[in-house]
Amino acid sequence: MLAKRIIPCLDVKDGMTVKGIHFVNLREAGDPVELGAEYSRQGADELVYLDITASHEGRKTFTELVKKVAAHINIPFTVGGGINELSDVERLLNAGADKISVNSSALRRPELIGEIARNFGSQVCVVAIDARPEEDRWICYLNGGRIATEKNLFLWATEAEDHGAGEILFTSMGHDGVKNGYANDALAALAGKLHIPVIASGGAGTKEHFRDVFVEGKADAALAASVFHFGEITVSGLKQYLRNENINVRIVES
Repeated sequence: MLAKRIIPCLDVKDGMTVKGIHFVNLREAGDPVELGAEYSRQGADELVYLDITASHEGRKTFTELVKKVAAHINIPFTVGGGINELSDVERLLNAGADKISVNSSALRRPELIGEIARNFGSQVCVVAIDARPEEDRWICYLNGGRIATEKNLFLWATEAEDHGAGEILFTSMGHDGVKNGYANDALAALAGKLHIPVIASGGAGTKEHFRDVFVEGKADAALAASVFHFGEITVSGLKQYLRNENINVRIVES
């Protein structure tokens, strides 16, 4: 069985790492390069850097920051925010990113997923989905959770896989930042429908939440932000806990 991955997420705004609740009420959490380097030292499997206002503000993702991250960090990292065309992908990969994440642009033009997969390989293309339950179905949102669409989470995730996505990064908007656990029922349903890895996002507050997202949510990877940024949980301590719970994780021996 493949090892479960722990992925710190760094939301970046105006050059600083920030974290909020339900995508709002942002507070600063530190320098994104220094934080990323520390998570790498602690044994994180990957990192995700998101330019959280790029799509909303209509600008390109932070190429210079990506170059700095690549120079200081020796684990794979994904970059997202404001990626609308192949030239954006090429620019970020050339700057040192290992994968790119598309969300709003893929919802607006699903063909972009296939274009990325054909030109750079499916393993490069992570499709991020921000969704929340409304009445009896999960609705996907655009522009950092600002605009509701008609897309259903499960149908859209399946369509993204069919277009060539290498992974799905699912954020439950209602769980974001509140630290009450991940949306395990929805995650397990996603995992049952897809043949590609599912990264869980939104809701990490305790080590037990990570255990539950792997056991109950069937996730392949767990992404978290504030519990790492503000020192509530260390990546190394979390991985030791998960190993003690019989969950297969990669631990870097010092």
